Amino acid sequence: MQELDSRARELAVYMLEHGATVRSTAEAFGVSKSTVHKELTRRLKHCSPALYGQVRSLLDRNKAERHLRGGMATRLKYRGE
Repeated sequence: MQELDSRARELAVYMLEHGATVRSTAEAFGVSKSTVHKELTRRLKHCSPALYGQVRSLLDRNKAERHLRGGMATRLKYRGE
């Protein structure tokens, strides 16, 4: 249990320091997106509420901006870049 709490904190600190998305965090740690999301929304909430609040706002911002990133990816795809 202690090890999992520690991993949740590591994931949170990484996301906050890099302004990362769930996808990029999962790639950096070699775990799935669902694992990252579960660690940050469920486990972190109980083991570090203050850190959870910061991560929650980052997750909310990323969710609000995801349509912009998707549109940019599509644009680059059809431009051949």
